[in-house]
This record gives sequence, structure tokens and C-alpha cells, in this order.
Amino acid sequence: MTAPASPTSTTSTTTVGVLGGMSWESTALYYRLANELVRDHRAGGTGDQPGEPLASADLLVRSLDFAPVRQLQLTDRWDAAAEQLRREGLALAGAGAGVVVVATNYMHKAAGPLEEALAERGATFLHLADVVARAALARGARTVGLLGAGGTMTEPFYAERLAGSGVEVVVPDAAGVARVDAAVFGELCRGVFSPGTRADVAAVVADLAERGAQAVGLCCTELELLLGPDDAPAGVPLLPSARLHVEAALAASGQVPAAGPVAALATV
Repeated sequence: MTAPASPTSTTSTTTVGVLGGMSWESTALYYRLANELVRDHRAGGTGDQPGEPLASADLLVRSLDFAPVRQLQLTDRWDAAAEQLRREGLALAGAGAGVVVVATNYMHKAAGPLEEALAERGATFLHLADVVARAALARGARTVGLLGAGGTMTEPFYAERLAGSGVEVVVPDAAGVARVDAAVFGELCRGVFSPGTRADVAAVVADLAERGAQAVGLCCTELELLLGPDDAPAGVPLLPSARLHVEAALAASGQVPAAGPVAALATV
């Protein structure tokens, strides 16, 4: 386990590799959040150590062209998608990343070969569903509403990974799945964030809460660009998967202290 970095960076840390571009809207969010979190951790200083207000995250970012990746999804060519993730993720590890994250929930359907390959070379892969599950359990939520791309909501790969951590899933009805999926690919991945879509997706969140969800996972990394805490019923927290993923990656790399639900993930 790598020790958390001190405010003056005298402790060894590990570079985080971010495999993104799917879409670049959320990859930009990963980049901003990582740098803000590291800056905020190191800006104030501790004891007789001065702060470092110019501190930023140690990252390697590989941004893929989403158009051909989306075609692989639409044509059910998941073997090719898995090989692309494996190749690109290993390239990040080869360039020095000790922790690798895939900055999209839906592509975790094809992340198994990359996870295995990174483990063989001693690098850490942080699966988004594991991060979301730990955050849910830390909030006392064992039943989670699942929002994301259509496949993330309706196919078994994500729900089964959550179930492996003891988290049950509630998904929207067919109309809710269609509305959220259309919002993701028709608007959010294109940088469109409209009040009408926000209201529609918030209504799906409310329905999940009425059906027993104790928290709602925003398991499309663009969704937290649309929704905030006020868009959920009282007592039903939203789980912002991108932010949680970034926090876990920085903790695992030693760039910020491991605390709360990410502490169990902070090993490299």
C-alpha cells in the first residue's frame, strides 16, 4: 500500500492513468475533479510545512475517439471493444500509471480482459461498480437505483458486480430506461444539459426512490453534469460515479489520503 502523499509531496506516489473520451464531456470532469482534489489537499500545508496552491494531480490521460467506440457498442462488437480497452489500458500502465481507471460506466462491460492484464503486471484497476457499491454501503444503502446508459441499466454486468458487494439494484421501467438512455447519448455526451431533461431524469430518480431505492447511482459519468443533490428526494443520496471514481483513484495512488468508503480501495 502506498502511503498518502504529504502536502509537500515528500512521499512516493503513483501516477493515475485515465482511459477516457467516452465521452470527453465526462473525461474533462475527471481531469478537473482530480486536479481540484489534489490542489485542495496540498494547498493548506500542515504543521511547519508550507502549502502548495499550485499543486495538481499526477495523471496520464488517453482520450479515445468516441465515434468508432460507439459503433462497436451499437453493433455488439464487444470483443473488439474489450481488446481496445486492454491495449490502451496497458499502454497507460507501460507509460508509468500504477492505477488505471476507465472513465465510463458502460464500457466496463468489456473491461474484464484489461482488469486481468493489469493485475498480471502489478497495476491496479479500479472498477466503477466496486467504487459505487462501497459508497452505497458507506451510506447505509443496500438497495440502489441504477441510472446510466440503457445497457448499464438492463444488462447483467453492472448489477452482478454490485451484487458481489452485497448491493441490490432497482432499475427504471421501460419508459424510464428509454428516456435516460436518450438523454445520455442524444444530449449529455454532446454537451447539452437542458432544464427539461433534468426534470425528466429527476422524475425517474423519484420513481426509483418510491420503489425502494435507498440511494441512486449516477452510473453514467455524464449524469452528474446534469443532476445535483437537490434533484433527489430527501434522504435518498445520489452517488456521483465519476467523482467517487476520481476520489478512489487518487487515494489508491497516494495523491490524497484514503478516507471513508474509498479507504478499502486504496491499495496498489
